[in-house]
Amino acid sequence: DVSSPKHGKVDPDNMPHVGGNMWAGGTGGRDTAGLGGKGGPYRLDAGHRVYQVSQAEKDAVPEEVKRAAREMGEKAFKQRLKEIQMSEYDASTYERFSGAVRRQVQSLRIILDNLQ
Repeated sequence: DVSSPKHGKVDPDNMPHVGGNMWAGGTGGRDTAGLGGKGGPYRLDAGHRVYQVSQAEKDAVPEEVKRAAREMGEKAFKQRLKEIQMSEYDASTYERFSGAVRRQVQSLRIILDNLQ
């Protein structure tokens, strides 16, 4: 079961972590920042294969945990904007322009990776 969202511990060796409730950047777990899990405050990709929990498990997360995760994610987002000296308006403007060309940029990245 989920209890409360948190960032989680950072693995200094960046080993893949699947499931559990401890590591930041893990996959398929609970409560910690990562991918494919449930109840975490925000997505955090450590570059490993993603294991996804079912949508039914995600839907079963209590509303108070979802609310706490959203609040923690929003706080982390605002802190990151402050670190890079970007306002919320700047971020929304960037997202608007970035979103319009996201597929083309991804295609170009694939082409350049293949050329290397």
